[in-house]
Amino acid sequence: MDRITRKELKTDKFALEFGHTVTFFEEHQKEIARYGGIVVAVAVLIAGYTVYQRHRHTARQVDLAKAIAVQEAPAGGVAANGNLSFPTQEAKDAAATKAFGDLAKQYAGTSEGEIAQYYLASIEADKGNMAAAEKGFQEVAQHGDAEYASLAKMSLVQLYFSDNRNSQAENLLRDLMKHPTVFVSKEQSTLALTQYLVRKDPNEARKLLEPLRVSPIDAVRTVAMAQINELPQQ
Repeated sequence: MDRITRKELKTDKFALEFGHTVTFFEEHQKEIARYGGIVVAVAVLIAGYTVYQRHRHTARQVDLAKAIAVQEAPAGGVAANGNLSFPTQEAKDAAATKAFGDLAKQYAGTSEGEIAQYYLASIEADKGNMAAAEKGFQEVAQHGDAEYASLAKMSLVQLYFSDNRNSQAENLLRDLMKHPTVFVSKEQSTLALTQYLVRKDPNEARKLLEPLRVSPIDAVRTVAMAQINELPQQ
């Protein structure tokens, strides 16, 4: 099984604004083309959490912000202006695992606890511990609220495809298409599925892609057309 790294499980930004999908596709056309849309945002939690934090200020959020700061700190160098840093990636992973682990236990059953669990699973995936990563993503997918559960499901999609469990990945994507969220749009799920269907079932892929040719989102149209061009000529 190919190792999944945080590069595949992470995007740089994900704006919680009109359409939500717009910014994602505009900023990540290269990643979408490379990975067929099967890109799961770890950093999206930071963006979503920041918006959410504007409305509520609790101890849970403060603790989560501290844990995220550990995760985002540089490793293998010296941070500027005395900011948090770690001598090695291993040291950083250990500190982040402890921070998110404590958070997940202390705030189990809350959004902050589920976000912490998602980060823990992502760290395990980054280290190649796929069984532990899968267990963590399944926890969030089953017990997290709809938004964070959708992110966990997209992580599972990527994991399943990498492990040749294609039918499981396909089932999750079809479910995500039926139940889009602010973090995982219908377009994102559709393009991930059609990238797979281009080879398995070109006719269904074409049927799903045709409506996206006239999407109001430029990047969605671009990716859809790129996939259509991969289809056999009719």
